[in-house]
Amino acid sequence: MKIQGPQSPTPATRPGRPGQAAAGFSLAGAAGAAGAAARSGVAAVSGPTGVASLMALQGVEGVEGPLERRRRAIRRGHRLLDRLEALKLARLAGQGDVEALTALSRTGGEERPDPEDPGLTAVLDQVDLRVAVELAKAAAARN
Repeated sequence: MKIQGPQSPTPATRPGRPGQAAAGFSLAGAAGAAGAAARSGVAAVSGPTGVASLMALQGVEGVEGPLERRRRAIRRGHRLLDRLEALKLARLAGQGDVEALTALSRTGGEERPDPEDPGLTAVLDQVDLRVAVELAKAAAARN
């Protein structure tokens, strides 16, 4: 068995042409890297896109986690507060508040997710109570 010593490194420049890069070396940027990847047969790796793909990968279709329930509950609370604000502005401006009441009633009738957070649940209860009071006042004014 023959043992060979360390091999001498290959020069970075060609002999006879000072300053020129060795064959196969270039700094062409991303285009050069993409071309090199295509020549070597390496394909780009792309991960799953979108939440639906991630849920399908996890095998958890249709199951909503506590974080998503919390987000939905907060979004619903914000929509209700926006509708209450629109009702207040319509009343202050002396405009008909029928549209604002309809939107408030529609948003208040949406299913309320359980956020499993006692503090958030208490705040959402107060918002729902305020919505119920405004809808009851409007119903009493119509009669």
